[in-house]
Amino acid sequence: MTTSVQVKTHLNYINGEWVSSLRNKVGAAINPANKNEIVGYVQCSTGEDVDRAVAAAKRAQKEWRRLSGAERGDYLYKIANSLERRLEEVAETMTREMGKTFPEAKGETMRGIAILRYYAGEGMRKVGDVIPATDSKALMFTTRVPLGVIGVISPWNFPVAIPIWKMAPALIYGNTVVMKPAQEAAVTAAKIMECMHEAGIPAGVVNMVTGAGSEVGTAIVNHSDVNGITFTGSNATGKQIGQAALARGAKYQLEMGGKNPVIITADADLDLAVEGTISGGLRSTGQKCTATSRVFVQAEIYDAFKEKLLEQVKEITIGNGMEGTSWMGPCASENQMKTVLSYIEKGKAEGARLIYGGERYTENGGENGFFVQPAIFEEVTNGMVIAQEEIFGPVLALIKVESIEEALTQANDVEYGLSASIYTKDIGTMMSFINDIEAGLVRINAETAGVELQAPFGGMKQSSSHSREQGQAAIEFFTAIKTVFVKA
Repeated sequence: MTTSVQVKTHLNYINGEWVSSLRNKVGAAINPANKNEIVGYVQCSTGEDVDRAVAAAKRAQKEWRRLSGAERGDYLYKIANSLERRLEEVAETMTREMGKTFPEAKGETMRGIAILRYYAGEGMRKVGDVIPATDSKALMFTTRVPLGVIGVISPWNFPVAIPIWKMAPALIYGNTVVMKPAQEAAVTAAKIMECMHEAGIPAGVVNMVTGAGSEVGTAIVNHSDVNGITFTGSNATGKQIGQAALARGAKYQLEMGGKNPVIITADADLDLAVEGTISGGLRSTGQKCTATSRVFVQAEIYDAFKEKLLEQVKEITIGNGMEGTSWMGPCASENQMKTVLSYIEKGKAEGARLIYGGERYTENGGENGFFVQPAIFEEVTNGMVIAQEEIFGPVLALIKVESIEEALTQANDVEYGLSASIYTKDIGTMMSFINDIEAGLVRINAETAGVELQAPFGGMKQSSSHSREQGQAAIEFFTAIKTVFVKA
């Protein structure tokens, strides 16, 4: 079942109202599965629009923080219910706007609903501790207070889950929000705002301004009344945001790239390992920061693993994500497709052997979209570009290793440290992997992609600013500790 999605012009959401950008200019959102289809139009905003949104958020924050956690949680429950009622509409919009298959989009939207309900419940948890005072006539305790106005800058690859897992904790802990979604996912973001509006969230508590990162994102990051910035995206942009926030003393949280390894040991369940490698590396067209990119396989089972992998990759169906037969959709944009194809060419030029795919897919109407066949390389060395840089596409690099120690050494030999997994039946190997792998998310006999919403998420090294998102860990970023001493 699908719903009919009307093509329309989506406005900014500022102070509880839908308003046009002061520039009065819009841009078209294109379906990456069919470049001739316009999904909607979104505002191309300016710094002045950001000023309006921040001013609204600052005004609203005083009353919003005065509500109890339970009262704020009630709003999150209402938003979740609204999103649930519009589940299929939002999922279809996501598929048509950024390309992931409808089942994946539906699953992501359901995750967004679950995140909202999780953080609604967090409004009833404690926010401090009683600490013994040296003065017997005094009471000393801590409490947590909101930062104020939070700037949320979110990417296009998870256009529902990521904005929600940033906004929901920001809101439950008493902050107000100004969000800038990626332009490639701004129509979907507008649907989230519609759900918040339907839930009756007070004016100014949540605001959305769409536009280019160079204008809107920069304005949010540099705004003196934005007290914290939470960002997910590229390393280059993340470092710029961190430097700008640091310069003016704003708190910042960065989740950036990954070059995620999976290790397949000689005693691994090969069927499970192949399934996890394909799902982790190729679902969502490899457009996940936690996607499997490098596959380290012990020499004893390398040929058997490769054979099973190729056999199953050849069965992958590529096409429009709204078609039930499609397992993998397009790249999210023409630029992303060109980036992926350029990395494939780099791999071939460096001497890696392309053993499957790697071409633009143009069959069954694919010539009108931004489709790329899954690419499987072997004879990859760890110094090659395709083994070091994040590709963000359906590209797997097979690397044969003699030992677990060799695999661990090479797996750690990148600037990133987001997620990693291993397939093994040996408890000793599991423990060595857990202890020695340099990654913030470690998974055993499971794919690199995916994390439970109630668990902390974040990377090491250049993958993050070393803070954590999701779960109860989110309170660490979105609040500050206040220590109180009361003398009788």
